[in-house]
Amino acid sequence: MRLLIVGTLGGQLAVASRIVMERGATVTHADSIDVAMKSLRSGRGADLVMIDVGLDIADLIRRLETEMIHLPVVACGVASDARAAVAAIRAGAKEYIPLPPDPDLIAAVLAAVAEDGRELVVRDEAMARVVRLADQVAVSDASIMITGESGTGKEVLARHVHRKSHRSGKPFIAVNCAAIPEALLESELFGHEKGAFTGAVARRIGKFEEADGGTLLLDEISEMDLRLQAKLLRAIQERIIDRVGGTRPVPVDIRILATSNRNMAEEVRKGTFREDLLYRLNVVNLKIPPLRDRPADVQALAEHFLDRYAKANGVKNRPLDPEARRELTRARWPGNVRELENCMHRAVLLAIGDTIGVEAIRTPDGQRLDEAHGEGRPPLSRDPAVRHAAETAEAVTRALVGRTVADVERELILETLGSTLGNRTHAANILGISIRTLRNKLKEYGDDGHPIPPPGGGVEAA
Repeated sequence: MRLLIVGTLGGQLAVASRIVMERGATVTHADSIDVAMKSLRSGRGADLVMIDVGLDIADLIRRLETEMIHLPVVACGVASDARAAVAAIRAGAKEYIPLPPDPDLIAAVLAAVAEDGRELVVRDEAMARVVRLADQVAVSDASIMITGESGTGKEVLARHVHRKSHRSGKPFIAVNCAAIPEALLESELFGHEKGAFTGAVARRIGKFEEADGGTLLLDEISEMDLRLQAKLLRAIQERIIDRVGGTRPVPVDIRILATSNRNMAEEVRKGTFREDLLYRLNVVNLKIPPLRDRPADVQALAEHFLDRYAKANGVKNRPLDPEARRELTRARWPGNVRELENCMHRAVLLAIGDTIGVEAIRTPDGQRLDEAHGEGRPPLSRDPAVRHAAETAEAVTRALVGRTVADVERELILETLGSTLGNRTHAANILGISIRTLRNKLKEYGDDGHPIPPPGGGVEAA
């Protein structure tokens, strides 16, 4: 994590600086807001700004917004200066840290504001396979596409890849392509020269240059405009960029990671994503399974979040009772890890007693989790065979949630074809489609790189 400290506060911020460096952060100092802005424009970058509450925080935040620099700001001041603390929060600061600095408080703020405390927690074999592949390819410079539903932990895995790479000592820069307006994303990525457009009051180094020597994560890249995709393709191929309004190319040395919650092959077919760019980015694909397909991870992550939020809220860390564990595993978690994290935070606050029971595990609207996913479902039979069949059917249905119709259809067709040992006619009869439709589907799947069972058994690419 990169921290920019603005001001002096008679040496108190220097103490805070030492604390965050001991926690693994890199620190840059600026005596004034002007110097801080020059540092940010120059490409030195920061993940968090910590500023003396006596400085003009409203002016800093206004200048950051004007120059489209997106950073959280934390104010610091002597503990008795309550009026200044309130003014700082009203001006737009995310948090206020009283000084002299408390190491645990600073660590908590850094984790909460900069989201630097996210860890890769893996117990389920389905996710472990993905992590093993990530570890295998991390040492290379190959571009990686990380796909999966929203909230599955794509950025967490990307940071893991960076930590395992030979670039780990260099910057890891993440850009959310869906969160930045289309008109501003080009400048955010490639930077701009003074006067390139209204509001470009000085030269600004973009994320490509800021990540030089390290890793650039293009989060939700499927949201990027086609015109900008062309410029990105050139930057990846040539390892040079052009600042907006610039007159000469700038060389860069970075590794590209990209994420998406969409089916990228489908985006290419729809014409919303360039096929040649996908080939450049998708040298290796890491597909993260949804949380509902990782039951062992549900338990491990739940315990991890309970421990984190018990510490953050100053309460005793209590274990989950057996019923609560069962309900967590049965839940579908459409919001995946992000939803589970929020749910465990609520449970820490709502639980009463020595354990966390199912009554404390609630949905965002306050409904108990066991009641929410049990609505409209008849009670399970006491007959073990019937109960097992019902639970199996429910698990199969749950596995389909969040997948596209095209994905499910492809899997059904290929599984049916495999069961007929490649006999197209029998498979078409079972599926209730014409042999021509089946052949067209198989050609489409083969063109996308899926293995197709040939007539007579075996596997080959169609």
